[in-house]
Amino acid sequence: MTHSERHILGVSGGRDSAALAVYMRQHYPDLPLEYFFTDTGKELPEVYTFLDRLEGFLGKPILRLNPDRDFDFWLDEYGHFLPSARTRWCTRQLKLRPLEQWIRPDLESGTIIHSYVAIRADEPTREGYQATHPNMRVHLPLREAGIDRQGVIEMLDQADVGEPEYYKWRSRSGCTFCFFQQKIEWVRLAEHHPDRFEEAVRYEKTALKDGSPFTWSQGESLPELIEPARVEQIKADYERRVARLRDRRNRNPLAVGLPESVDDIYGIDEAAGGCVICHK
Repeated sequence: MTHSERHILGVSGGRDSAALAVYMRQHYPDLPLEYFFTDTGKELPEVYTFLDRLEGFLGKPILRLNPDRDFDFWLDEYGHFLPSARTRWCTRQLKLRPLEQWIRPDLESGTIIHSYVAIRADEPTREGYQATHPNMRVHLPLREAGIDRQGVIEMLDQADVGEPEYYKWRSRSGCTFCFFQQKIEWVRLAEHHPDRFEEAVRYEKTALKDGSPFTWSQGESLPELIEPARVEQIKADYERRVARLRDRRNRNPLAVGLPESVDDIYGIDEAAGGCVICHK
């Protein structure tokens, strides 16, 4: 008995999954890939602009998978406890759940689903979306091809897709109020998208009112973080980090160039941070 097969590739609005889509289009143009994006409804505006540009290169649409229940529903279900690194209910309910609802009928009917995940060659300890069904096959083409972070950036440039605009001020894709943001990124969210920042403030106030001890940014509320004196302190701390990293790189003869993004400057270990399906 032969089983039918599907090939799927999830794009997050980040550089790595976009580069994987470009790579697969260039190297496997005849593979019937289905591109998808799990849309929480709380994404950065720049993400949608970037997805439109990527669609232009791919020559086919990126399917938008919308959750059956929105962020507000799940926030209420979880007793107004904000999602956090320890309780990532947003990833589970708004990203993974729509994906599983989309592919489960085929998996259960015997279809083999090949999922292509954007794990780079310079991420040796990182795992992708884990196969939770015997008919799921997970593939890591970037790792297998030896493509690292610099290779991803070069690939997007050569394809004339480029990078999302938010990389100029933020290290990750994902929701506007992603709890993995650094404090400087919250400041910049307030500067670039004040309406989205205010929405995050409203969610935080509701959570605190209902007894949740958590704030979006560890140790302080967003109104405290955005006080003028605090903003100046956060920016000064950030500049000191930049200076220290620049100094270290200048002393290291193997280091080439200067920090180009927030994650460079903070030395964020991507493997320790956000979920593949949200951020890559």
